[in-house]
Amino acid sequence: MLKGVLLGSAAGLIAATAAYAAEPVEYVKVCSLYGAGFYYMPGTDLCIKVGGWVRAEAAWGINGNLNWGPYSGNQNNRLTSNEALRARGYITADARNQTEYGPVRSYIAIGLSTSDTGLQAPTLVDTAIRAFVQWGGMTAGLAQSFYDFYSVPKYQYRNSYLPASDTGDAGWWVWAYTAQFGGGFSGTISAETRRTTQIIDQNAVGAIEGFIKPGPFGTAAAADNTLVNGAYGGMQSPDVVGSLRVDQPWGAAQIMGALHEVNPSYYSTSNLPGSVPFAPAGGHPDDRLGWAAAAGLFINMPFIAQGDSFMAQGNVTRGAVRYLFHVPDTNWGKVDGASEAFGILSDCVYGGTLAAGNTTGCNLTTAYGFNAAYEHYWTPAWHTSIYGAWYNVQYNAQANAMLCEMAGFGNGLIGSMSAGIPGCNMNWQVSGIGSRTQWNVTQTFYIGADVLYENLHSARTGCGSILPGGCPGGVGGGTVAFGSASLVESNSGNLVVTLRAHRDFLP
Repeated sequence: MLKGVLLGSAAGLIAATAAYAAEPVEYVKVCSLYGAGFYYMPGTDLCIKVGGWVRAEAAWGINGNLNWGPYSGNQNNRLTSNEALRARGYITADARNQTEYGPVRSYIAIGLSTSDTGLQAPTLVDTAIRAFVQWGGMTAGLAQSFYDFYSVPKYQYRNSYLPASDTGDAGWWVWAYTAQFGGGFSGTISAETRRTTQIIDQNAVGAIEGFIKPGPFGTAAAADNTLVNGAYGGMQSPDVVGSLRVDQPWGAAQIMGALHEVNPSYYSTSNLPGSVPFAPAGGHPDDRLGWAAAAGLFINMPFIAQGDSFMAQGNVTRGAVRYLFHVPDTNWGKVDGASEAFGILSDCVYGGTLAAGNTTGCNLTTAYGFNAAYEHYWTPAWHTSIYGAWYNVQYNAQANAMLCEMAGFGNGLIGSMSAGIPGCNMNWQVSGIGSRTQWNVTQTFYIGADVLYENLHSARTGCGSILPGGCPGGVGGGTVAFGSASLVESNSGNLVVTLRAHRDFLP
């Protein structure tokens, strides 16, 4: 009887095991097609990788604005917070699989950014910095501009303090096709959302402090007018970007260009500052074609130390200034005691009215400059970069005269395009040099420090004063002053120190 029971039990176990084995069981399997971290979604041919990163920062010398930086127009007085704390965190998902026409990829990065300047009123921003689809040579969605080459975050921590074309931090909308020519050579044509700063109508406001995008001159005092007069018209076409690139073991190089529509809204119907309503009957300047061009170079330097590299990019533009000043893209300015240094950033300046018969065309702004950096590895874990930038913004004679008039340094006749006070010159420059040292504690965790010195070489009013009352013969529609500033500071310097701790979820 015992033998029969044992044999029966064994037979039952065998039958149960066979039945269980017949049921399908799904296991998570590694997908090695696209690199480390990918897994097959059970029951599909879709490979997915979930990652992300968390970052904490503390910065000193920000002049009240952690994102924009020391030249954001804050008055730099007893009420200014020069220290700030920030935390950012993002989750990423990368999904890929094969089609008969090549691999298709979708990628998303979403998260939050919060900062506090010691007022116990932290800002919290939910952001998406990537959301795009790639298939074959196509890239569509929120990715990165194909105009970009120089990588700001590769060498420095304060991404937005020095001018650069880099859109990588927050992303940029593109619809592009990249062709691979072989041997590391490729070419891209891309339709991208337009990059704009501001368009300035001399008559739309009575002072530079009323510019469309508040910059170093306070808040927009005539928003009801400036939102329609002196602004960009609606987007009628995307920016067209093209680039040719080569990637080799020695490094990479790229040449690129962009075409940009500059379409002002309307002429004002009156030369009286601050009193012009929405008035399409006033006509508008003709559209202009702005452009930007650049060349970039990246060189690996293992002959000095493994990991060493040099990168540089030079840019020039007319009427598409944001291809150089991607962030920050508004007016610059900083008060130091009784003095202020400032710079006006725009794509175009125009003025006059049809009634007066003195309308001008859209005077495109010229800007040019470069970014450069070198990084040295002392050990595989310790490395230091030295980086810098220099940019110059220039206005032609007519645009300069109108800006001087708006600022109150002309003959007081808005729309006259007068020469203004001799020496009034709205051209300006910004430069900076910095160094970052970083310790890669592990492959996914680092800490580091960054020190940056910037200099704003100010536009000039012609008499050393900010307030019109301080200049003989300098009367006009307004003033560029804000806060307690009364003098022009030729050069305004600023030192920023940043500490950072960063952890990636995946390498």
